[in-house]
Amino acid sequence: MLVLMVTAGTWGDVAPYTGLGTRLRAAGHEVVLATHSRYEGAVTALGLGFRPLPADPRVELASPTSQSLLHTVSAPLAMARVIRLAREFIPSLTDGVAAAVGAGADVVLASTLTEPLCATLAEGYGLPCVGVHLLPATPTRAFPPLAAGGRSFGPYLNRLTARAVWASGDRAFAPGVRALRRKLGLPPRRFSGPLGLDRDRQVHHGFSPLVVPRPADWPPGYQVGGYWWPERPPGWQPDRRLLDFLAAGPPPVFAGFGSLVAGDAERLGELLAAALRKAKVRGIIQAGWSGLSTEGDDLISVGEVPHDWLFPRVAAVIHHAGAGITAAGLRAGVPTVPIPVQFDQPFWAARLHALGVAPRPVRYQQLTVDRLAAAVREATTDPGMRDRVRCLATALSREDGAAPVLKMLAELG
Repeated sequence: MLVLMVTAGTWGDVAPYTGLGTRLRAAGHEVVLATHSRYEGAVTALGLGFRPLPADPRVELASPTSQSLLHTVSAPLAMARVIRLAREFIPSLTDGVAAAVGAGADVVLASTLTEPLCATLAEGYGLPCVGVHLLPATPTRAFPPLAAGGRSFGPYLNRLTARAVWASGDRAFAPGVRALRRKLGLPPRRFSGPLGLDRDRQVHHGFSPLVVPRPADWPPGYQVGGYWWPERPPGWQPDRRLLDFLAAGPPPVFAGFGSLVAGDAERLGELLAAALRKAKVRGIIQAGWSGLSTEGDDLISVGEVPHDWLFPRVAAVIHHAGAGITAAGLRAGVPTVPIPVQFDQPFWAARLHALGVAPRPVRYQQLTVDRLAAAVREATTDPGMRDRVRCLATALSREDGAAPVLKMLAELG
């Protein structure tokens, strides 16, 4: 079966699909991943096919609209700016997804962001389309929408505000979906949320029910089966300088903000270094898309290092609480210091704290040396926190998030 997976966004929005894709390929499927050209080498190195989508996420995140989000604390204002960013991006994404699906497939697996487009195209071509989501974005009473900053409003308002978020998404996607339906000769479809998609469709979620339990009010076809762990680059070996640093003292604390493109990267690097020194811990600072670089007797800067290799060797991880890096920290069994910035990150940060494996989150917009140092001390000295995250890591190791997707494909085939 030719399986086309479609996703857009940062590497954190792509990497889990490399893990899922290699599992599907090992089961005998031909797997093609459609995503941004920036990631083509990383995808094809794993033996997966590739189809390009437009835009460079790093460039998009450096835009004035994206940069304004870095300084926005208000959740409603942040959501409005996210919708504005989506409206700028979706027209070109629509053309790219149309080309990728039009090149042929037996089944389409679509991420949260691309599913409205993929589902429309799949309907036009007579193909099955299944959601494969990394985020719990469907409205529910169990928790607030991702855009709400991690704060619950109570069961009734959680669902109501989530529906309002979906309605905003409808307005962003509607022009592209309507254009596709006209082009494919499909009848008009009323957008009544969520995004005009069938409520009884299948959706598989690539996170653990131990981290986000499946809400009881989700439709029956929505499954939460476990994480899709990213594949390590073939032939990757750690740098000797990093190995020497790890061997030279106690386990350090990792700090990295991944795909964050910070306009004040120098200030952020200095703040991280000062906080690690104040907490009296050794540190590894990852450059990421901001290009962070800080060196010292007990500090080292690194480029790309697979999280599944590095994180088990550190005492704690400081990060922006994206879905992927949140999962990597839990898998390694080390406490997290979450510094959420935007999008879904406050939600994951709140989950980490609720699970007892992280201190109370400190928003990026409110980050100071003293606040970060205090959180690092708590994460590295609280034995209960370390015990809880180790137990959770053991439980996660027993899950097989790809199994439900493999079963679904077998039933389709």
